Amino acid sequence: MNNFSKVIRDAMARGKVLVSDGAWGTFLHRRGLEPGDCPETWNLSRPSDVAAVARAYIDAGSDMILTNSFGANPFRLAHFGEESRCFELNRAAAEISRAEASHGGAGRDVFVAGSMGPSGHFLAMGDVSEQALYEGFHIQAEGLLAGGAQGFCVETMSDPVEAACAIRAARDVSRIAAAKNNWAPASLPPVFCTFTFAKTSGGEYRTMIGTGVREAALAAREAGASVIGTNCGGGFSQMIEIVRKIRSFDAETPILVHANAGLPRYEDGKTVFPEGPELMASMVDELVIAGANIVGGCCGTGPDHIRAFVRALRHSKRRAGE
Repeated sequence: MNNFSKVIRDAMARGKVLVSDGAWGTFLHRRGLEPGDCPETWNLSRPSDVAAVARAYIDAGSDMILTNSFGANPFRLAHFGEESRCFELNRAAAEISRAEASHGGAGRDVFVAGSMGPSGHFLAMGDVSEQALYEGFHIQAEGLLAGGAQGFCVETMSDPVEAACAIRAARDVSRIAAAKNNWAPASLPPVFCTFTFAKTSGGEYRTMIGTGVREAALAAREAGASVIGTNCGGGFSQMIEIVRKIRSFDAETPILVHANAGLPRYEDGKTVFPEGPELMASMVDELVIAGANIVGGCCGTGPDHIRAFVRALRHSKRRAGE
C-alpha cells in the first residue's frame, strides 16, 4: 500500500500543490451514457470507456484520480436494481483506475482515491438510519479497497452525520485490512471529505441542509478525515472564499478543492458551464494562496481544465514534485 498520506504531507511541507482530476459523469455522457442510466454499471459492461476517462486525466497531468463509483453505494444502486452488485462494481471501479495509474503516469506517481458520494437519503426525514448508512458505505469501501484504491474521497456531502458514517466506514475497512496485511499505521489509506456549499442571501456558505463551513469541516475531521474541503458548487471564485474560511479555524489539515466550471446555466435545452480552462486556471494561484493543497475540477470540467491547472501551477512553481 503506497503511503498516500505521506505524499500529501510532504507536498504541504514543500509548499507544493497536487493536481486532481475533473468530472467523470460529463465525460461518460460524451461517450454514450444516456441520462438516467447507471454510470457505475459501465465498470463491468464498458470498462474500456471508463478507463479512457482515467487515462485522459492522467495524460493531462493529474497526480490523483478518482474512480467511477460516486453513486455505487447500495442506496443509489437500488434505484437501478443493482444493489446486490455493490462490492463488485466498486472493486471494478478501483481496478480500472489503478490499472491506468500504474502504467500511465510517465514517471509520475499517480494515486487513486475511491469516490464515495451521498446516499440520496436524509437522516432528518427518518427514511434511513445511521447504522444502515454505515453498513452501506462499509460495503462500498470494501470493494474499493479490494480493487486497489489507495485512499477514499467522500464527496458532495451536505449532512455531516452522513459524511461521518462514510468516513468511519472507510477507516474501519482500512484498519481491518491493515491488521490482516500487517500495514504500518502511517500507511493507512487517507480519507478525504468534501462538502458542497452554496452562498446564502446573507453571504454565508451553507450545505443544502443548512450546515455551515466550520461545522461541516470540524465534523469531518472529528470523524477521521485526514483531508477536508469542498467540491461542486460554484467556480473557483467561490471556492477561494470557502478555503479562506476553513483556514481561519484550521491552519494544518490539507484542503482539497474540486470546483465546477462555474454555476451552470440551461441554454437551448442543454446545461452549460461558463468557466473555460484558462479562466479557471487564472484563479488557481489565488486559490492556493488561500490555502488549498489539492486542486481539481467537478461538473463541467475536463482534461483541458486539468492541463490548464498544471500549467498555471508550474508557472507559479507550486506544482507538486517540481
